[in-house]
Amino acid sequence: MTTHAVRMPRLNLSAPWRDRQGAFSPFKLAVLVALMLPALWVAWLAAGNALGPRPITEAIHQTGLWAIRILLLSLLVTPLRQMLRWPRVMLVRRMVGVAAMAYALSHLTLYAADLKWDLAKLVTEIALRFYLTIGFVALAGLVALGVTSTDGWVRRLGGRRWQLLHRAAYGIGVLGLVHFVLQTKVDVTEAMLTAGLFLWLMAYRLLAPKGGAPSWPRLLLLVPATALGTALLEAGWYGLFTGIPFWPVLQANLDVGFGLRPALWVGIVAAGMAALGMWARILPGRAKVQRRGRSPAT
Repeated sequence: MTTHAVRMPRLNLSAPWRDRQGAFSPFKLAVLVALMLPALWVAWLAAGNALGPRPITEAIHQTGLWAIRILLLSLLVTPLRQMLRWPRVMLVRRMVGVAAMAYALSHLTLYAADLKWDLAKLVTEIALRFYLTIGFVALAGLVALGVTSTDGWVRRLGGRRWQLLHRAAYGIGVLGLVHFVLQTKVDVTEAMLTAGLFLWLMAYRLLAPKGGAPSWPRLLLLVPATALGTALLEAGWYGLFTGIPFWPVLQANLDVGFGLRPALWVGIVAAGMAALGMWARILPGRAKVQRRGRSPAT
């Protein structure tokens, strides 16, 4: 009579600071610590009663703000890989996306705490307030992407279907930005700046060839295009929702005499990304020329 050992399934529980081979990755650890810093800072302020007269409201605001910021960072990973020819940056894309989900869940949890954990009221608020409905749909999408971000789900869905599902991150970004803008009561400067940066990320993808970075003339084209797009977004928002005339707001966005408005900041960031892309293309060529110019060892 023979016995057979029961083979237990292997769980992939590698620490987030290790690479796919299980080796320690200082890069992943640095990114993990950086992603935790905003939460630790908010917790530190809360412990010191330094979040203002309505601390839980400020904590809700901060976690939501960092959720959309980190979501944009997750969308920046692919452009950085393509422009800098830096495949290693893809090691942290999953981590950054999951961090965006974690901050968004904290945002909802704090809102529930502000309602004294009255779940019936929470559901009613989400159902009746349009900007909360949009925010909840975006959160549900982030949770779906976070759950299916593992290697196991890639195998279950297949590479093509998995990629198609995770392209929903673009739509989630749009919903998150609409939620951000609509819940802003007075000054939409930061919301419009974030929307403009998202516009650059989407325009980059439209101009990029499959698997590669756009040419430097296309990256330069993104500078005025995304700056003007941001100005149009802000002017349109004020015109539709506040009654402030469209043209004066548009002119103010493009006039440095009024300070650096979101459109100009987006233009500066887009110019910086174009310079980064051009530098990444020139540097390998210079290195190659230098290698060719060296005398052979004797």
